[in-house]
Amino acid sequence: MEPKNTFTPLRNGLLEFVVLKLVAKRAVYAAEILEKLAATEFVTGEGTLYPLLSKLRRDELVEYEWQESDAGPPRKYYRLAPKGTAYLQELESYWARINQTIKKL
Repeated sequence: MEPKNTFTPLRNGLLEFVVLKLVAKRAVYAAEILEKLAATEFVTGEGTLYPLLSKLRRDELVEYEWQESDAGPPRKYYRLAPKGTAYLQELESYWARINQTIKKL
């Protein structure tokens, strides 16, 4: 059995890609992202997600808007920015090439 954290660097490297894919589907708030990730290999916490979302916003890959909520205070909903759409397309293309390379090897 491999140590639990053997694949942590690989997982963390892919987390940005995974979050961008989630945000590309529709506008989501952070708790929804955490919930989606919780059922996957990419389970993470607020201490990882919020800094990542801030970085993606600074890099102009995601945008957000505040929306009222029936269940409490307003929520910040994230969506893919135009620059993020182009970047995600590049990532998907690169990911496809990497997968092909691994299969060939």
